[in-house]
Amino acid sequence: MAIGITRLGAYVPPDIVDNATVAAWSGTTPEWIHERTGIDGRRYAAPGTDTSDLAVAAALDLLGADRARWPRIGSVIVATSTGDRPQPATAAALQHKLRLPGSPASFDVNAVCCGFLFALAIADGLLRHRTPDGSALVVGADMYSRITNRSDRRTVSLFGDGAGAALVGPVPDGFGLHASRLVTDGDLRGLVEVPAGGTAKALDQEAYAAGEHLFRMDGRAVRDYVLTTLPKLVGEVLDESGLTLDDIDRVVFHQANTRLLEQCSRDLGLDPARVPLTAPRYGNTGAASIPVTLHDAHLRQPLRRGERVLLAGVGGGMSAGAAVMTWY
Repeated sequence: MAIGITRLGAYVPPDIVDNATVAAWSGTTPEWIHERTGIDGRRYAAPGTDTSDLAVAAALDLLGADRARWPRIGSVIVATSTGDRPQPATAAALQHKLRLPGSPASFDVNAVCCGFLFALAIADGLLRHRTPDGSALVVGADMYSRITNRSDRRTVSLFGDGAGAALVGPVPDGFGLHASRLVTDGDLRGLVEVPAGGTAKALDQEAYAAGEHLFRMDGRAVRDYVLTTLPKLVGEVLDESGLTLDDIDRVVFHQANTRLLEQCSRDLGLDPARVPLTAPRYGNTGAASIPVTLHDAHLRQPLRRGERVLLAGVGGGMSAGAAVMTWY
């Protein structure tokens, strides 16, 4: 039995935060932000919004308003590193807010910006071996506006909020997911982190005053990791699929930043026309960026049946993943 993505949905908040605003926060210039990142805007959720609210909006975009036409959902997987709270899972809040019947298993996956690819692989395994007659709702949702340090131009210029959803279920043989590759290099886990707020370091007054509740990243080291790890994973997942890059119609990368994606495309010899981008408009939306970009590309130029798509990305951990599928 083949498993693939059968529907897509996405949501980004309406409020645009432009480079002039970010430059004023961080003591830089709009020109510096554009030159270094290729990002011209990002969306921030309104105060009082939860990450699960973004996930709900993306899921409803996918499912539609008529509940009678919703498919049976056997599991709900939310990829996020900015969940509603430490526990319970944001997926449980999503299940509740959607009022899904049947108590579908609902849980979170945290592979930071690479989380959607991890969640997609888990959904594939669940549907093949445990719930073959249902579908999985896989959502990538993040709200980095709540944890970025607005005085750090290197990170606040990159991130925005958003959610992307995919319905994953049975498709005819020859379609759907052909292969996926997932890796984590835990020795490099300190390159991307929020230091305090867990059992390793309590979020006490001292940690809060030091800003250890906010996101940190070693941008240069992360860039090096992306440029060495991503091409290797892409090659491996293509080999496993029996395909080459020439066989791929679209390549959807995690939208780390526009300049890094341009470099990745050059290194792989990709025609930019095959690499859709949302980073210039939405910034880096974390685990949401791959499904948001896939959905955006589908709206601009609908995916054709039989079109081959490569998904790839890197996140904190350091984690990385790639997947190849044929669209049905």
